[in-house]
Amino acid sequence: MGRSRRTLPEELLLLALDPATGTTAQPQSLDLGLAGAQLVELALAGRIAPDGDRIAVVVPRPTGDPTLDCALELLRRRGAPVRAVHWIGGPRLGLRQIYLSHLERCGMVAAVPGQMCGVLPTTRYQATDTAISREIRSRLDSAIRTGVPPDPRTAALAALAHAVGLGKHLYPGNEGRSSRSRLRDLIRHDPMGGLVAHAVMDVQNGAVAQPRRGQAPAGRQPAPGARPAPEPARGVPMQPRRGSMARAVAH
Repeated sequence: MGRSRRTLPEELLLLALDPATGTTAQPQSLDLGLAGAQLVELALAGRIAPDGDRIAVVVPRPTGDPTLDCALELLRRRGAPVRAVHWIGGPRLGLRQIYLSHLERCGMVAAVPGQMCGVLPTTRYQATDTAISREIRSRLDSAIRTGVPPDPRTAALAALAHAVGLGKHLYPGNEGRSSRSRLRDLIRHDPMGGLVAHAVMDVQNGAVAQPRRGQAPAGRQPAPGARPAPEPARGVPMQPRRGSMARAVAH
């Protein structure tokens, strides 16, 4: 994969970056969205493919992007296809900072040190080339305004933006209500983007910890003759407990 084209995680992060404050909208759900965006980018590169509600590695060859290749290698080591909701619900602390640092090295954002309450050190990020952010936003606006089915990359970006709650950031207020609705509708235009976006929303809603269909609640035995629910793939992480970020960066 060449570096001439921005990846979906980078574009999602640039969409979430507030040019006025240098912080990112929806910081907690954004980490989940970045993990999902990695899956979509790997699918667009032909490295993985959906298998029902699971993700299967089809070509383990590296893409040339170190962060994506790390995710690809972790998926490959699982051996069996992984449920998207379990992958996205796994530990993802630091992913947002990894991509912010990458964008800084690429010259697309600049880190601005500061202090919170005059004591705690903070770092905010300002876009150095606003034309890039305008181009990304223009693609979403065009898909919403025209109603023409977007390309898979833009459709997936729209699905992820909706899944992490960027709709109110991009199209605020009552005047943005119809645009937010159309942003949500774009989720149907890319199967992989839709699968990942729904997994992101399921993790936020706690669905990853819910019993599977057909699985008896704890302490109860299944009815006679009932087929047991399949067990999760070995080594697939469950959703971690929500806790404070190790470091408050750009949120």
